[in-house]
Amino acid sequence: MLLASAVVVWEWLNEHGRWRPYSPAVSHHIEAVVRAGPRAGGSVVLGQVDSRLAPYIIDLQSMNQFRQDTGTLRPVRRNYYDPSSAPGKGVVWEWENDNGSWTPYDMEVGITIQHAYEKQHPWIDLTPIGFSYVIDFSTMGQINRQTQRQRRVRRRLDLVYPMVTGTLAKAQSWPASPASAPAPAAPACSCPQCVLVMSVKAAVAHGSTAPLQPPAARKNLPPAPGPGAKSPDGLGTIRAPVRTVPSQAIRRQASSTPAGGTVGSPASPPGANGKTGRVALATLNRTNLQRLAIAQSRVLIASGVPTVPVKNLNGSSPVNPALAGITGILMSAAGLPVCLTRPPKLVLHPPPVSKSEIKSIPGVSNTSRKTTKKQAKKGKTPEEVLKKYLQKVRHPPDEDCTICMERLTAPSGYKGLQPTVKPDLVGKLSRCGHIYHIYCLVAMYNNGNKDGSLQCPTCKTIYGVKTGTQPPGKMEYHLIPHSLPGHPDCKTIRIIYSIPPGIQGPEHPNPGKSFSARGFPRHCYLPDSEKGRKVLKLLLVAWDRRLIFAIGTSSTTGESDTVIWNEVHHKTEFGSNLTGHGYPDANYLDNVLAELAAQGISEDSTAQEKD
Repeated sequence: MLLASAVVVWEWLNEHGRWRPYSPAVSHHIEAVVRAGPRAGGSVVLGQVDSRLAPYIIDLQSMNQFRQDTGTLRPVRRNYYDPSSAPGKGVVWEWENDNGSWTPYDMEVGITIQHAYEKQHPWIDLTPIGFSYVIDFSTMGQINRQTQRQRRVRRRLDLVYPMVTGTLAKAQSWPASPASAPAPAAPACSCPQCVLVMSVKAAVAHGSTAPLQPPAARKNLPPAPGPGAKSPDGLGTIRAPVRTVPSQAIRRQASSTPAGGTVGSPASPPGANGKTGRVALATLNRTNLQRLAIAQSRVLIASGVPTVPVKNLNGSSPVNPALAGITGILMSAAGLPVCLTRPPKLVLHPPPVSKSEIKSIPGVSNTSRKTTKKQAKKGKTPEEVLKKYLQKVRHPPDEDCTICMERLTAPSGYKGLQPTVKPDLVGKLSRCGHIYHIYCLVAMYNNGNKDGSLQCPTCKTIYGVKTGTQPPGKMEYHLIPHSLPGHPDCKTIRIIYSIPPGIQGPEHPNPGKSFSARGFPRHCYLPDSEKGRKVLKLLLVAWDRRLIFAIGTSSTTGESDTVIWNEVHHKTEFGSNLTGHGYPDANYLDNVLAELAAQGISEDSTAQEKD
């Protein structure tokens, strides 16, 4: 129990197993819904207080954060801290990440840093709490003890987190009573799921392999039997004995369990102190979880409650997970039983790799290169550039010019800048044979990158060497000693792209305006096979020609004037393929070779680059 007063911080569990705090404003919003009780509906729309969290909803019944566009579920909890600590004073400690934005530390780390800061220590070593960093208050920097890399840190003031007073349980279930009036212990729940979980846990603890029998549904059950006792359930079957749990274990479990479960939850065996602790399903192995799922189905069928299984389906489309997740939440709120599975874990990066394990790639020179901006040769007018790709047509066919949509037998209908050629001249591209007004081709060239190349607007055949508008940056590439899914017989080529934000040049959409570079450095992966190395060599050509990235509007976030991918797909998931950007993908290497060919990059290109 917590006495007197405490600050409440709502937190969510990330993919690395760390509890990350919501901001004070978001915590106030969630707390207001919790205190409103069932009349608030049992769910919290986070976008109402922070537009950046628009896709997220918290379901207070299951204590999960649900992302509507992907269906991802993450546990949340309601945690308590000392009012004299950092969250009670509105102090937030943050570190600067690679794209220049600021990320708050985990709450326990921020509290530790603030305590040392208030004691006027010159620095604080975070190793005792599991982080290999030193915070130097004189320089306001974070130093990695292993790599010596430094980042800036800052201390800023924000809202104070919500305060609660009175005698409160360490964790609370929804609906919660107002903080000033302690809630009485909740009566034991007799629904089939809760009784089943308790009996399965007890059976697992005793190594029981007997099939689980369904208890009576929705009835007031007698108190749980004591140690070693057996009692018949509503169907005349014998339930496995329930093992008592030491009070110390209950306290330890309560401190590490998401706030969805209350100390005293009905889904727990009785403890030595007469109270109950929440059963953690995470302690069950795969076999026992399968037994639990099968037994749950039998219980629900026997109880007469209609079972509607809802599964969080895997796949590249976000529609199925999102539909499954929201359906599960709605059904849960309506009191219907739901079978909601968690999606597989996203694995973006490989296991840690030491510097000694990183190797250069045989047959590929160097391990990095920077963007080189190639300009068209000076003194070449658009007419002179196009002349080497065109043949004049004296008697044009009676068909449309697909650029201006006027007949080729008539003058060009283009109304832009006036090229120095007659509008009625017609030319045929030498390789593909498509015919256009020369006037239209010159205008199209002037509106492009003006790099000495031309791309047929009909068939996309490239004349000359096509280059792009990729901003300056760095491309690193090397071997790591891990295998990609689907490629168990070879190591992995890791590519790291780094592009900083900057100012747009004359070739960009808004010259003189700043552009952002989100998500860098970006890590991409190829199998170290013959075809994988071939793709890498062609990607190096594409990098040198500034074709990997461009500046435009992000199709993911809608942000304009930002660095975006430029029609050459990369695999950014190392150990999974949940987003479609990972492995296994049997067709990926062939597909990316085709995308590079569409940019005018093939095996002949590597020879051209050497020349």
